[in-house]
Amino acid sequence: MKNEGNDPWSMKQQPQHNRGASSNQRRQGASHKKGPKRIEKQPLDPSRIRKINGSFAFIEHRFLSDGFWSSLEPHQLLLYLFLVLVADRNGISYYSYDKICTLVGLTLDEYIEARNSLAAKNLIACNGHLFQVLSLPEGAVSPLAAKSQPSEIRQLIDRALGKSRE
Repeated sequence: MKNEGNDPWSMKQQPQHNRGASSNQRRQGASHKKGPKRIEKQPLDPSRIRKINGSFAFIEHRFLSDGFWSSLEPHQLLLYLFLVLVADRNGISYYSYDKICTLVGLTLDEYIEARNSLAAKNLIACNGHLFQVLSLPEGAVSPLAAKSQPSEIRQLIDRALGKSRE
């Protein structure tokens, strides 16, 4: 069991009058400032802090906060995340469709639909041999656009009933 002094949730780490103050504020004696207190985040397992070793992938926080995440269907999201992971620093990757389908677990039809949708949403470019994960388009995805994609189940039901979605 960890001792209480190393417990990041323990308030005994800081003197009573400095609770919630950042280390910079404590050094400057600015704990008297009014306003929202900031939580000092400390790793839960300091021996397992992530480090960049060799290549790495990143996704801008805007992908979540500006609605791109919620605008994608599950197969689109899966393909996008895979392409982000395998891309080089310029967003380029050259995995073949059969390798992508095998690694990601998509059928060819699911792959083609996901690839075409990502390209139509201006998130990737592809030329048949290479993929490029593009920088995110400017502006947020509108909430209506994010929710306007009918679910796969809904599409199947509509097709079975002979309804077309407009």
